[in-house]
Amino acid sequence: MQQKLRRWNQYPYMTIGLIIINFIVFGLMTISGGTENTQNLLKFGAIFKPLVLQNGEWWRLISAMFIHIGITHIVLNMVTLYFIGLQIEKLFGHFRFLIIYFVAGIFGNLVSLLFGNTLALSAGASGAIFGLFGVWLMLGESFRQNPYIRSMARQLGLFVILALVSSLMESGIDVYAHVGGILAGFLVGYLVGVPKIGKVDTAKRIIASVTLVALFGVAIWILLTQ
Repeated sequence: MQQKLRRWNQYPYMTIGLIIINFIVFGLMTISGGTENTQNLLKFGAIFKPLVLQNGEWWRLISAMFIHIGITHIVLNMVTLYFIGLQIEKLFGHFRFLIIYFVAGIFGNLVSLLFGNTLALSAGASGAIFGLFGVWLMLGESFRQNPYIRSMARQLGLFVILALVSSLMESGIDVYAHVGGILAGFLVGYLVGVPKIGKVDTAKRIIASVTLVALFGVAIWILLTQ
C-alpha cells in the first residue's frame, strides 16, 4: 500500500490534470459554437477588459487560463506545459507546483489587463506556463552550484528571451501576460520554496513575498481606479 502511495505521489497528476481540463474545455467550446467564436469565448470566460472592470467579472482572470483560441494555440501550450510541468512538479511537489501555476497565470492576466488592448479578447495558459519558466530562473539563481539546474536555467533563459522577442514580432500574442507570468513565477518560487533541492535564503523569500504582494496590490489598485 505504501509503495502504491509513493508511486502515485511521484506521478505528475497536477500537470496531467491541468492538460485534461484544458482539452475538456476546448472540446466543450468546439461543440457549442467554436473556439474562435467571440461570443463563445466570452461565454466560457475569456478576458474582456470592460466586462472585468465594469461588470466586476474578475473570475475571468482564472477561467481564461483554460480557454484556447484554435487548435494550434492549445496544442502548443499543452505540449509545453507537459514537458516543463513534469520537471517543475517533480522538483517542487504537487501543491507548490499548482500554487506557482495559478499565481503566475492570474498575475499574467492582470498585467495583460493593465497594458493590453482594451477591446481585445485574451485567453490561454501562456501566462501560467511562462511562470514555470520564471521558476527555473529562480532555481538558477538560488541553486547555481547545482550543474544540472544551472545548465537548465541557462537554456530556458535563452528560450524565454527568444519567445518574448518572437511575441513582440507577431501579432495576436499577449506578450504582457507572458512577461507578467515570468515575473510572478520567479517571485513565487522563492515564496513556496523547494525543499527537495535545498533551503532558499530567508531574506530572499521575504523580499520576494513582499514584492509579489505589492505588485498584485498595485496592479489591482490601478485597474480599479481607471
